[in-house]
Amino acid sequence: MDLTSYTDQWQAQRQQLFKSVPPEGRKVRYLDKEFLVYPDTFWPFADSLPLVRNFTVAPGETVLDVGTGSGVIGIFACYQGAGRVVGVDINPAAIQSATHNAQMHGFAGTMTALQSNLFEALGDEQFDVITANLPFRNKPAHDVVAMSQWDTDFKTNTRFFEGVGRHLKPKGRIYFVQSNFGEIEAMKHLAQTAGLQTRELASEATDETGRQQFFVYEMTWA
Repeated sequence: MDLTSYTDQWQAQRQQLFKSVPPEGRKVRYLDKEFLVYPDTFWPFADSLPLVRNFTVAPGETVLDVGTGSGVIGIFACYQGAGRVVGVDINPAAIQSATHNAQMHGFAGTMTALQSNLFEALGDEQFDVITANLPFRNKPAHDVVAMSQWDTDFKTNTRFFEGVGRHLKPKGRIYFVQSNFGEIEAMKHLAQTAGLQTRELASEATDETGRQQFFVYEMTWA
């Protein structure tokens, strides 16, 4: 089975898994910490590992986590000493999960989760750090769960790069995740068009075969 067919099957199975969570939620272990996911929330997984293991937040810095899902990236930013973290997601189930997890980890006073289509709920607020684990693939998404993995006509990624400059401070940085089965070249083109320079920071494989790989890119103003 080629990588595209394998990934189609694997992602469809994961979407069913997200939908099968009971109403009270399900506990998930991720990097030796426990998180709760409610139904229809994207689970913490290997895709975010290169970001979480390699991004840096200085004490007191402000962080925006776009597509926050269960809130894990924002919560790890809190553990690094972020002064304020805002997680945004279009999926109301993700906001419920991220809000619960921020409280569970003791960061209710630091991290806020907002239901928002990308930057719509943010006004003109700017951040020192912006993190994003958006859907990797240009593939039609039929519901909000599929939208966590597939980006119809690559519109979400395109709108992200069209709008991110308004919310990134002059000396700020973006940490952005992509995959070897995703649209890496399209992402780099969008970043360049937005006036950002991109460098690969780290990568992780899902298993020892290395069939699926995830990358985190650090982006700064060119």
